[in-house]
Amino acid sequence: MKPVICHVLHSLNTGGAEVLACEFGRRHRDKYDVVYVCLDEPGNLSAVLESEGFKVFVLDRKPGFDYGLTKRFSRLLKDQRVALVHAHQYAPFFYSSIARGLLRKRPPILFTEHGRAFPDVRRPKRCLANRFLLKPYDRIVAVGEQVKRALVSNEDLPASRIEVIYNGVDVSRYMVACTKPEREELREELGVGEETQVVIQVARLNALKDHHTALEAMARVIRKIPKTEFWIVGEGEERSGIEADILRLGLLDKVRMLGNRSDVNVLMRVADMFLLTSVSEGIPLTVIEAMFSGLPCVCTNVGGLPEIIEHERNGLLAEARDPEGLATMVERVLTDSRMSVRLAEAGCEGALARFSDGAMQGAYGRVYEQMLQ
Repeated sequence: MKPVICHVLHSLNTGGAEVLACEFGRRHRDKYDVVYVCLDEPGNLSAVLESEGFKVFVLDRKPGFDYGLTKRFSRLLKDQRVALVHAHQYAPFFYSSIARGLLRKRPPILFTEHGRAFPDVRRPKRCLANRFLLKPYDRIVAVGEQVKRALVSNEDLPASRIEVIYNGVDVSRYMVACTKPEREELREELGVGEETQVVIQVARLNALKDHHTALEAMARVIRKIPKTEFWIVGEGEERSGIEADILRLGLLDKVRMLGNRSDVNVLMRVADMFLLTSVSEGIPLTVIEAMFSGLPCVCTNVGGLPEIIEHERNGLLAEARDPEGLATMVERVLTDSRMSVRLAEAGCEGALARFSDGAMQGAYGRVYEQMLQ
């Protein structure tokens, strides 16, 4: 009988942590039985997982501290004979810790912190709670050095207990050679003019991604370089506000809202550059995907992004919430083809060295084995 690993998340709506959790299940199902628990709602990825034979449970968390959820969760851990809990983000770790405390046989918890809230502040009550929630047999993974520092300074978690494992991407999916005729055919299918330059942003429509600043920056770019389009890939609670910004800025014919897509790798081969305007980040998969796709990247200088991008060498960094500065960086990439190629080549080379899917999966596989022993 294979050990059961339980991945715990807020939901399975498309996002970096959620995509990684799905991949963990697929890559390790030969050795483990994998189940998923969503605290809040199933999300669009749950149906995909269920169609692949995975079990997905939804606990319907109530506002505030939901003690009833901990009892339901505890029964679920017992009924599914869970040997290891992999909690993605803090709330899943918190509820996993409380739920396993109600069991006689208590599975260890692997807590992965994928990113930080904004503003990221110290919470004394949480720091106190962590002393009791984290057991000697638990492990903590941070997706980057900046995330690790935040866990130490704002959560009072000991640095010696935190391992950094960088996020990784399946290289083969993105590093697909695309000849000039193929690219032109793809662009024609999508109705993109021959001389049009496409800037793409792939991110959940969430306030942390700050699409408002992205649109303000792109409005400036389009005034100077009219043959430019901005593609927004993703879904989320900020959609209506983003649509209002597009209308207010007069960008209806210049911005495409593409929603959640399963062909992001294809869209990136059609685009000319990648933009990310977050106010807080861990190690975002979409930037790594863009680098593997051969796109020059312009991003904000926040969170773990400086761990991926070295300014002027393999990408460009601007300050968060600075549309003028971001617009300047985007214009540089779109108007300087030599620099664009140089940044793209260095970005791809650096991503290959540090952010491959194989390295990430191998590291987590070793952690799973150690914890189950």
